[in-house]
Amino acid sequence: MAGQSSSQAVTPLQWWKPALFFAVVIIGLWYVKWQPYYGKAFTAAETHSIGKSILGNADNSPLQAAWDYALVYFLAVWKAAVLGVLLGSLVQVLIPRNWLLKTLGQPRFQGTLLGTLFSLPGMMCTCCAAPVTPGMRRQQVSMGGALAFWMGNPLLNPATLVFMGFVLGWHFAIIRLVAGLVTVLAVATVVQKLVKETAVSAAPLEVAQPEPQGSFLTRWGRALWQLFWSTIPVYILAVLALGAARVWLFPHAEGAIDNSLLWVIGLAIAGMLFVIPTAAEIPIVQTMMLAGMGTAPALALLITLPAVSLPSLVMLRKSFPAKALWLTGALVALSGMLTGAIALF
Repeated sequence: MAGQSSSQAVTPLQWWKPALFFAVVIIGLWYVKWQPYYGKAFTAAETHSIGKSILGNADNSPLQAAWDYALVYFLAVWKAAVLGVLLGSLVQVLIPRNWLLKTLGQPRFQGTLLGTLFSLPGMMCTCCAAPVTPGMRRQQVSMGGALAFWMGNPLLNPATLVFMGFVLGWHFAIIRLVAGLVTVLAVATVVQKLVKETAVSAAPLEVAQPEPQGSFLTRWGRALWQLFWSTIPVYILAVLALGAARVWLFPHAEGAIDNSLLWVIGLAIAGMLFVIPTAAEIPIVQTMMLAGMGTAPALALLITLPAVSLPSLVMLRKSFPAKALWLTGALVALSGMLTGAIALF
């Protein structure tokens, strides 16, 4: 009887934690993503544009180019980045570990599929979704589930698909949806199978896992501090470095980028490395196509630009084995090449 009363006393306390987490998720995403994108969809439908290319106005000086790009980029993403760090820390202290073990903790395709589904409401760019992923990994989420969640946020973003349909055409949106879904599921599954799990212990799901001890505020403060310092400084440095290199990564000479396999391969790799805000691939591709870029390299960029980036891969260096991150980047680039190659035949 004493054990039963103790269990009943603890149960109500457990439920306010996930309730608080989902309240933060809903309010945060509504403010940062859902409400702004609702209005932006009407703008895209009326003007067939969602703004200027973030790659425009490149400076000849690498230092000035780095500063200019970083300023524009961080002004566009800072709210989502703050939300990503907040959710990445809260998932470690508010969501019961056994919940995640029974869903995203599965090292089978089920975990990858659920990670993909859970990514759909997020609508975050790869670097803003990246801080959530270490929090999930610390809660024993499988490699496939975490990778699918991370890549699904930018690649399967419903708002981006709507913008793309109005701006570039619905055939581009359909190709992006199909190729994006295949990319997320295939890359996460292949990495899960080929890379040995080291960051997450293979605890049996039927055995209840003990929750960490300590007060909520103490545990949250510790998780927030560790997550911030392990992700944000290297994130800023990587964005500055890519801002300086963007002139060489994405040439804008009119007519220079034709419908050739060489350009598909080159831009698929460049797109995989570069970092952009949510949906910024649309005005980038729109501007480059107006300057003469062919459809094939455009399709390659529509997959690789949002999927991953060098800064986001660096941010996850402590959450996945190095082999998993290298393989993820290579497979995303390959997916972009294959998608672009479709337009060559």
